[in-house]
Amino acid sequence: MLLEALPFIQQFAGATVVVKYGGAAMTKPELKASFARDIALLKLVGLNPVVVHGGGPDISKYSERLGLDVNFVDGLRVTDEATMELVKMVLIGKINKEIVAQLHVAGIEAVGLSGDDGRLIEARKATSESGDLGFVGDVARINPDILSDLGRFVPVVASVGVDAQGQSYNINADTVAGALGKALDARRVIFLTDVEGVYEDFDDKSTLIGRCSLVDIEAMLEAGDVDKGMIPKLSAVCDALKGGVEAAQIVDGRVPHSVIMELFTEEGLGTMVTRA
Repeated sequence: MLLEALPFIQQFAGATVVVKYGGAAMTKPELKASFARDIALLKLVGLNPVVVHGGGPDISKYSERLGLDVNFVDGLRVTDEATMELVKMVLIGKINKEIVAQLHVAGIEAVGLSGDDGRLIEARKATSESGDLGFVGDVARINPDILSDLGRFVPVVASVGVDAQGQSYNINADTVAGALGKALDARRVIFLTDVEGVYEDFDDKSTLIGRCSLVDIEAMLEAGDVDKGMIPKLSAVCDALKGGVEAAQIVDGRVPHSVIMELFTEEGLGTMVTRA
């Protein structure tokens, strides 16, 4: 396995890899430990991993405990002022620090960040034809300087942005990962999810696509041949590739060490999308 991985390690040495962390990989203890070891390995063999995370299930859980409404429009959480406060508490104060601690246990140094830190993620209010989303945002600009200055530390980025007036916005973590990949000139952006990858027919799990192009993904989105939950990921894939990222990979985070298997083996694990 190490001999098979060697040419891939050589290929990616010094490269930036953005990993969007989510789904079951964030909730099951054994998968949390597996993910942390994967990121540690990437760092120790010479790559520059950047972790991006959301935390939708935890936000919903704490919203219900506090009696806050949980509503979604077009797959996006309607975020009023009270929910935005909770989003920051859960994403930045809880989940972000848990991931940093897991990486420390795995043997590497990490730093937790959000869009407020160094104005890393400048946001603007998102709009929807279906109604007002509240404090849901889009990425207006990424300021990567703070990440470049971290040196030996692995950045762990919570998907909260801030506008010019200091207002915080809840941003989809897939969107942030794609935007960061573009801004950092990343070689790869990897999206962990709870499916094997992209399917030709999302109702037929035997139609998994191992490799396809940006044009293929754009055609699927245009035709509406995509599961609703996959739309933000595939839109982020398109954004990253158009911004110069070499390839994006959608990987089943329910499989232990899925990041390493996708990057460092010939067969890979999920779906790789390339520019050409």
